[in-house]
Amino acid sequence: MITIKDIERAKSLIGDQLIKTPCTYSTTLSEHTQCSVYLKLENLQFTGAYKIRGALNRLMNLSQKEKDNGVIASSAGNHAQGVALAAKKLGIKATIVMPETTPLSKIQGTKKFGAQVILHGNFYDDAYQKAQEIQKENGYTFIHPFNDNDIIAGQGTIGLEIHESLPDLDIVIVPIGGGGLISGISVALKTLNPNIKIIGVEAQQMAAMKSSLEAKKIVEVPKAKTIADGIAVTTVKENTFEIVSKYVDEVVTVTEAEMAQSIMMLLEVEKILVEGAGAAAFAALSHGKISGIKGKKVGIVISGGNIDVNFLSRVIERGLSEDGRLTTLRIYVPDTPGIISDISRVVSEHGANIIDIHHNRTYTTTLLGHTTVDFTLETKGHTHIKEIKTAIKTLGLEVTTN
Repeated sequence: MITIKDIERAKSLIGDQLIKTPCTYSTTLSEHTQCSVYLKLENLQFTGAYKIRGALNRLMNLSQKEKDNGVIASSAGNHAQGVALAAKKLGIKATIVMPETTPLSKIQGTKKFGAQVILHGNFYDDAYQKAQEIQKENGYTFIHPFNDNDIIAGQGTIGLEIHESLPDLDIVIVPIGGGGLISGISVALKTLNPNIKIIGVEAQQMAAMKSSLEAKKIVEVPKAKTIADGIAVTTVKENTFEIVSKYVDEVVTVTEAEMAQSIMMLLEVEKILVEGAGAAAFAALSHGKISGIKGKKVGIVISGGNIDVNFLSRVIERGLSEDGRLTTLRIYVPDTPGIISDISRVVSEHGANIIDIHHNRTYTTTLLGHTTVDFTLETKGHTHIKEIKTAIKTLGLEVTTN
């Protein structure tokens, strides 16, 4: 198990190669959550995520022969870019295997640093197996994304920076995938302040660490789709499981909708662009997953901001829908002139904005002479939506939320 001396050594080795990212206080988020919220903005790090820390520390500790032979890694994106940039800085050949479902922005970001990118499978574990095969064939050194002491120590430098900026924090909330990030941070912070509470957050869809802690042994969880691709792993490993078991106080999970809403809130309120995994820690705080926070000083690790722009638009739409600011009403109407005008008038009178109107005359189960019409509206919340539905029903029409 690593110690704080390993983390301090990593800091001395890689510190001048990094951005010391800020821990910013948020007045609005503090009022929203009834605690003092500080955001550790690793989305502002080189490559847009914290992974460069561990990658640099690992590659700088390679032997000359290992550097000459080259390295290989498997990653859903952020580790890939971290290894690619570290390899470029040190003049090392890098090959990265990424799932075919990896966001385009992360693939392009990895190629930009000169690494060879191979796309394979739909999940991280598929890419991992392929990378292992290529490593054996070519004699590369495999750079594991989390089950490696040098990687963990590099990520732990975040903990040192948090303590330097905010030595009196009560709680720090950290996203968990394989557990390398929270392992390094928890060793650093618990050593410097044994009273601090460390909370881990996983995507509910793939909660490998939480499931393993509950079983008191490492277990594998089923593969599943999640917007938090950066923390989507089916199984954790020995190093991180041991450290998390010892140092982390609690692990909670968040849903897809909660992460989507948090991405939107951080963008709208704080002007911070984050990916799904980067929003997970804040989602846990914002949606009441952590008890005993009122009046506390809470640090949130925003682990990354590498989100595909096309995907971001869909996330925002999902977040707006969850927030009641975007909705689709399905209305069953007689197919007669003027009915759309009547509905539009009611919507206008209630201050909603019509985004789209869609008729469905052919593929419908309504009686002949009737049709369904979908109105997509910009609204002001769930209460506003109920008011509009009630008003439309006064026209003698049936309406549901689609």
